[in-house]
Amino acid sequence: MSTAILACQTLKGELELAIKNTKSDYPVFYIESGLHNNPDCLRERIQQEIDRLVLDNVSVILLLFGYCGHGLLGIKSDRAKLVIPKVEDCIPLLLGSCERKKWISQEMGTYFLTKGWLEGEKNLLNEYDYCCKRYGHARAFKVMQTMLASYKRLMIIDTGAYPIDSITPRTQNFANELGLQHEVTDGSIRIITKLLKAQWDEEFLVLEKGQEITLNMS
Repeated sequence: MSTAILACQTLKGELELAIKNTKSDYPVFYIESGLHNNPDCLRERIQQEIDRLVLDNVSVILLLFGYCGHGLLGIKSDRAKLVIPKVEDCIPLLLGSCERKKWISQEMGTYFLTKGWLEGEKNLLNEYDYCCKRYGHARAFKVMQTMLASYKRLMIIDTGAYPIDSITPRTQNFANELGLQHEVTDGSIRIITKLLKAQWDEEFLVLEKGQEITLNMS
């Protein structure tokens, strides 16, 4: 085994679609999405998996993550090449570019969701349901309004990896309750596809053995 993929669980559907499209046969290993809430824990977990993979003679590791609040800072391998998309978080990986995320966010404050994010244990909608059950609807509503004060829109990214109507009834109801504009936009797995096809141009960070991720690489 010479090449392996280490990916965020949130991106499983989109990665599986890209693998199908490219006929890639690289083994895939996932990191639980809840670790994004603690960048230090995320960094430690990713480094542990990298160190484990090189013991199986993996020489190239494709990391399907964003920088995620410096969660990748300091990551390295002395025995394998690491390839990482140059994106600040997972959203550009699903919209197709950093520029598109920036343009949409500048238009108005936008909270992005996909099925992968909603399948995570601590997603926004689950947190709201939990607060409603524990504290009552009125208090939960005030807490959520405070959390989402800078957002005007809830945008669902349709990446083609799942039927969009499997999640939109729930997201539409949530948006209605919180007074958010609800929209669906087309996504793209372009960057993920390039990663699998080894088209590592200026959109990717390629670390040779012994190099580590630093702030000036982002």
